[in-house]
Amino acid sequence: MYQYTDFDRQFVRQRAAQYRDQLERNLRGELKDDEFRPLRLQNGWYVQRYAPMLRVAVPYGELASRQLRVLAQIAREYDQPSAAVYQHASESQAELGTPHLPVGYGHFSTRQNVQFNWIPLTQSADVMDLLATVDLHGIQTSGNCIRNITSDALAGMAPDELIDPRPYAEIMRQWSTLHPEFAHLPRKFKIAINGAAEDRAATAWHDVGLHLRRNAQGQIGFKVLVGGGMGRTPVIASTLREFLPWNQILNYLEAVVRVYNRFGRRDNLYKARIKILVKAEGQRFVDEVEAEFESILTHDGAAHALPQAELDRVSAHFLPPHPSTTAADGQNSAVELSPKDAADYQRWLAQNVRAHKNPALRAVTLSFKRLGHAPGDATADQLDAAADLADAFSAGEARVTHEQNLLLPWVAEHDLPALWQAARRLGLAKANIGLLTDMITCPGGDLCALANARSIPLAQAIAERFQDMDELFDIGPVDLHISGCMNSCGHHHTGHIGVLGVDKDGREWYQISLGGSDGSHLSGAAVPGKVIGPSFAASEVTDVVEALLDHYRSQRQAGETFIDCVRRLGLDPFKLAANAVRRETRDGGRVLHVHLATADAATD
Repeated sequence: MYQYTDFDRQFVRQRAAQYRDQLERNLRGELKDDEFRPLRLQNGWYVQRYAPMLRVAVPYGELASRQLRVLAQIAREYDQPSAAVYQHASESQAELGTPHLPVGYGHFSTRQNVQFNWIPLTQSADVMDLLATVDLHGIQTSGNCIRNITSDALAGMAPDELIDPRPYAEIMRQWSTLHPEFAHLPRKFKIAINGAAEDRAATAWHDVGLHLRRNAQGQIGFKVLVGGGMGRTPVIASTLREFLPWNQILNYLEAVVRVYNRFGRRDNLYKARIKILVKAEGQRFVDEVEAEFESILTHDGAAHALPQAELDRVSAHFLPPHPSTTAADGQNSAVELSPKDAADYQRWLAQNVRAHKNPALRAVTLSFKRLGHAPGDATADQLDAAADLADAFSAGEARVTHEQNLLLPWVAEHDLPALWQAARRLGLAKANIGLLTDMITCPGGDLCALANARSIPLAQAIAERFQDMDELFDIGPVDLHISGCMNSCGHHHTGHIGVLGVDKDGREWYQISLGGSDGSHLSGAAVPGKVIGPSFAASEVTDVVEALLDHYRSQRQAGETFIDCVRRLGLDPFKLAANAVRRETRDGGRVLHVHLATADAATD
């Protein structure tokens, strides 16, 4: 993992001190709310439906165990609303059918960050100081700037990896943090980088997607994709360069963002993303970027290529851990399992354990998709327990995944039985990774003021319907993604089955889409799913999902996955299956009171 230098730590702590001063002036009435709003957003503090929400930056998903423990402390001590706030929230959500709102937890987001939903703003500076003690912060996790740079959660260990993307991601993080030209872009800007043969970073869905590769001469460079994004207008990124030498990547990114900053729409929030500019301008956009790139190289002055020495310096932080730190004292190879446990363990090996470029190691995913918890939620105790597992089995490191789980990257193969038993005791060993109940879900209308509908109750209803592991394994791999509004924080566009909450006459309804892809080998080339008809009531959605899967199981060919079956048969037969469960009396929709005026529009 990258270790912060003295300069890095001083920078983060100075920023925390600056935020404390801003907060105190706001609380004294010296800094008006409208003036304070962009300052708190720059540090990751939103105002959501009932309380502030903090987004903690986790660059390319890497967390040390000491950082997990501080996140647990924040969940336990600070993610606790006042009695009045919680009573109001509970009463409001009870009217919608949400009987309980949990507090005291962190939430893993699809952008490999960690969020908290209940921290009182009066305590926010204390939280920033605490984060800074372990090199964490919320800088640029919100606002119209370059956001957290994401990557493949298997970076540095995947057998199909060509080049480790993490050093490049770290260099880009340092370059983009508080970049003076890009603090006030037309809209938020997201970069993802992939270094493997398989794209596990959904790069085509980002403002900029980067693929590390080698040319015919063996030189390292990037394929550069620009203009992807979800939201109201889902767009797949366009290729601007098939091969850009690695040492020019910062110059080229600077050119892309300069052109966006100059020509991006600022008069319309819904047309402000770079995807709209790329789509509207086509070749002209490419020409402008190339001209700006040339100008940087020839007219800006000084040397601009990224020095090899700097790449070497940063890369030194990403060497694999020493073998002695990845094993739990050899005590785990003698663990004995009962016949039933052995069967469950084999399923866990098949779903939650991935091969490693080091044959003696494995990458293990802890499932945070469990009954009674929103997908991606981790209690304070679970965060502490995950830190203990990371120390005992994974060289003190864990990673937040795009799928809202936590991955242990450096597990010795002979420690797998003991890790499985320890994770099972914590409720984190469900063998559902990649299966139906491993859902991506946004917080939705229970917490987010921008949402049109709730997401979490749907995820819980589907998880309850599909508890049988035999059935889940029979269905096979399915990406089910749920968003509570068109902002697409639940990535519904990329789901094999996508669910989108919509507002119809002030009530909750849900559109169902099929055939989406994030660009992985399983899903094929990135493409948005297609809506299969009019929206469904909340009470119908679980039945619709079951009908779609039943039709797949009745029509599939040997070894055929759900997504392949959808593409072979087309949407019409699945649409008929879904429509067959519509009910004559639509009593599932409930009024969802959305207070957009108080919400922060910049979302994940």
